[in-house]
Amino acid sequence: MSTLAQQQQQLLAGLFSLDAENAIKNIAICADSMGARGLKAYQSNGRALAERALLAAYPVLAQMLGAESFAALARALWHASPPQRGDMAQWGDTLADFVAASPQLADDPYLADVARVEWALHTCASAGDAELQPATLALLGSHDLDVLRLQLAPGTALLCSRWPVASLVRAHGDGGVALAQAATLLRAGQAEDALVWRQGYRPRLRNAQPGEVLLVSALMQGSSLGGALDAAPQLDIQAWLTDAVQSGLLLAVHPL
Repeated sequence: MSTLAQQQQQLLAGLFSLDAENAIKNIAICADSMGARGLKAYQSNGRALAERALLAAYPVLAQMLGAESFAALARALWHASPPQRGDMAQWGDTLADFVAASPQLADDPYLADVARVEWALHTCASAGDAELQPATLALLGSHDLDVLRLQLAPGTALLCSRWPVASLVRAHGDGGVALAQAATLLRAGQAEDALVWRQGYRPRLRNAQPGEVLLVSALMQGSSLGGALDAAPQLDIQAWLTDAVQSGLLLAVHPL
């Protein structure tokens, strides 16, 4: 490894070190006091950037933890799982597992699933664009369902949780769920299946209907509509199709 490459590696190690004073001793290009101050500035800026990036992706988790605790969580993740890409909007995908493994947050086990729902919403917002193709819906009346495939909205995701995660996230946003209602569900240990998708450019979230998890899971795995219905026989497919089109979850129907 060249001298420059070694210096770069040492600088990166210093930036993500919890102890700037010790880290600076190992960085030749920052050996004097001015270098130490510069390293501290880089560390401070990096941690502030980490807090802003996570706050954009996890606003509900930030509300639940409080500003000080969330800032500490962001700094801890910055050191444990530093960014691997230049786009900070793509950083933070490991937060849910980090929260789940944290002894300090063990008393609130639902927080990890809240983070998973928020990350699904965050990535959904930047998913590839797709538009409704209304003319293709006529295939539902003219073809056997076993030869049809449904195209779902960009960013569609399912998250099954032991906790009322959809209600918790919606209660802290504009999802039409009262905080008191979400708190009651949480105390009761109510499990929920969360469905995430994008309607136009707006990420959406709601509780999955009975049987919908089986249907949507099969569709996401490439199953035909007929095969997906076999997996979810209790679902009212006519009502589901109407709601899916109106809400932007279903965009098109294609022959296999």
